[in-house]
Amino acid sequence: MSTAGLKANRPLSPHLQIHRIYMTMAMSIVHRITGVGLYFGTLLVVWWLVAAASGSAYFDFVNRILGSWIGLLVLFLYSWALIHHMLGGLRHFIWDTGRGLDKPARDYLASATLIGSITITVLLWIVGLLVR
Repeated sequence: MSTAGLKANRPLSPHLQIHRIYMTMAMSIVHRITGVGLYFGTLLVVWWLVAAASGSAYFDFVNRILGSWIGLLVLFLYSWALIHHMLGGLRHFIWDTGRGLDKPARDYLASATLIGSITITVLLWIVGLLVR
């Protein structure tokens, strides 16, 4: 038998088309994405702090950029990513204690992470805009 015949008879690896995406799987992916997003958002925080230390003219310039609608959107998404990543970390901490590992609890914690992060972020921004 030739090697081409052996290769044709080998099973294919599982593909995304045969997998069903579960809530915990989606939250795991989002947790990783928010972790990467936090690196870039932290650079914005560093930029703002450097601007604050550089003088009022540059600080005003950076504040105008971050205070624009696109800057506020980026800051909103950064704060959501920070809160979501924190709640995802708490979810993993609960799992590390051996709790919440059955399917209903996993789904509940995954849903609570998403709903909680959205709710806390919106409330945080409402309070922040009212105080402003």
